[in-house]
Amino acid sequence: MVKVTSRLKVIAWCVLVLSVAASWIAYAQPSPNFVGKTENLDATNISSSRRYFEAGARSNWHAHLNGQLILNEKGSGLHQIEGKPIQRLAPGDSVFVGPGVVHWHGAAPDAPLTQVSIGFGGMTKWGDPVSDTAYRGAK
Repeated sequence: MVKVTSRLKVIAWCVLVLSVAASWIAYAQPSPNFVGKTENLDATNISSSRRYFEAGARSNWHAHLNGQLILNEKGSGLHQIEGKPIQRLAPGDSVFVGPGVVHWHGAAPDAPLTQVSIGFGGMTKWGDPVSDTAYRGAK
């Protein structure tokens, strides 16, 4: 059995502190690919999905605990926040829906849609289907 002396403990702690500091310094160093100080952030709560909607298909009303980013990859999309007018999404368009905001999204009645959605963690609270009347924009 090796006897650990106080001096050896101090050396071990110094090595640990220096290795952590060195990795932090390397992590925080400027990158040749960015201007100014930047850093990678934790992305463990971020989820993504890619979904195809045929013409007229849509989600139910729902809300995301920490928000959602919707990106129209191709096709023609529709999106509506509860109580607001329907928005049309062309290819390349995106919309951010804040935390807890009730909304729906899907394809336009006359064209399919491929969308990418990014969630920022937390549960999705699902509601009722979007009626045909609401989907057509009637109040």
